[in-house]
Amino acid sequence: MDPQLAPRVAVIGGGCAGLAAAVRLTQAGFKTTLFDASHQLGGRARSITWQGLSLDNGQHILLGAYASSLELLQTCGVEIRTSLLRLPLKLEIPHEFSLRSMPALPAPWHILGGLLQAQGLSFQERLAAVRFMASLRLQRFRLPTDMPLHQVLASQPTRLITVLWEPLCLAALNTPIATASAQAFLNVLRDSFAHKKSDSDLLLPRADLTTLIVEPAANFIQSHGGRVNLNAPITSLHAQDHGVRLKSRTEEQDFTHVVIATSPFRVAPLLQTLPSMEDIIAQCQALQYQPIYTVYLQYPSAIALPQAMHGLAGKLGQWVFDRGQLYGQTGLLAVVISAEGKHQALTQSDLATKIHQELQDVFPRQLGTPPLWHKVIAEKRATFACTAGLPRPVQATPHPRIQLAGDYVSTGDAFLDYPATIEGAIRSGFQAAENIIKEH
Repeated sequence: MDPQLAPRVAVIGGGCAGLAAAVRLTQAGFKTTLFDASHQLGGRARSITWQGLSLDNGQHILLGAYASSLELLQTCGVEIRTSLLRLPLKLEIPHEFSLRSMPALPAPWHILGGLLQAQGLSFQERLAAVRFMASLRLQRFRLPTDMPLHQVLASQPTRLITVLWEPLCLAALNTPIATASAQAFLNVLRDSFAHKKSDSDLLLPRADLTTLIVEPAANFIQSHGGRVNLNAPITSLHAQDHGVRLKSRTEEQDFTHVVIATSPFRVAPLLQTLPSMEDIIAQCQALQYQPIYTVYLQYPSAIALPQAMHGLAGKLGQWVFDRGQLYGQTGLLAVVISAEGKHQALTQSDLATKIHQELQDVFPRQLGTPPLWHKVIAEKRATFACTAGLPRPVQATPHPRIQLAGDYVSTGDAFLDYPATIEGAIRSGFQAAENIIKEH
């Protein structure tokens, strides 16, 4: 091959999608350069330092079904068994609800059996949950047409929605059930509960996401001949005879292929100089967003919760994580609030106070005193709103050398599309890279 035409790939954006694309491309021997406008890789999966501690920009969990996420970690040399705490599915809302899978049973009976024995539900409510899951499996978790999740749940008892389906929807889709895509929710249920038992396992990170994902991926890219450029915002793309020219404020560079792995609201400025991109730009600009708040509360180091992760029902807080049990950050609790809600009207100080009061109500024996300090991390546009029937841009663009990657990008098949998760981003990055690799 003419060296002038040898593949040179630019990946724009250093979040999970961009890192996954660059890892796969460098692994295949492609000359790859990763550009990120920030001084720090990771996008929303990055860490910050506060009070001498490394805190995640948002508290995340993985599932056993997240095959692409696990593949990325393994490729980058991360020791899965020590870096992730793997637990059989256990959803615990103290004094309200408890669901545990039954490891002795094969899938999906380990979940159906767990639902039949769930604590905090009447027999009729447990039976309704089992019938619902069984009917979804008979339908192969496919709907004739997408619709808001609350319509699919219309026959489910109110309490079952409150303690099970709504918390799962908020955790997976970060979108209220009144507008959330039922099909995207069913896609997650299918992958997590309908195949292997291990798919439903909870994988709780034992290190911050910079340590777990970002640094290993960056090291892999650079050790395999790729380049990582920080503080390198790309301002526009321009078509060339054999590829694409990238322009920044200070220079221009030519590449044979480009993967755009930025947030969707940053796509339009990059594509507006290229022909036939109006539909993609319009789809990206039409996306709405939902917030995620993570409230960190530092208590005395002797404080510990009964387990590493608990759900919270009927409160502003939705999930609480004991980072002492996960990260060794003793006494530090992280409370996650997904999607829009009343909490957005509170000041950060008032929100932290309210969350402490909620935790104190649930764990009176453990939390008898106020926290020593708090830190609220509010991502106002944490994820795209994964609403029913949402038109999402697909991977391929009208320019044959430009691919999109990101958790918002559609596979082109509604029965495979994921909501805005780490897994969805990594899958998309891998696929964008594979599309380029197949050309050669």
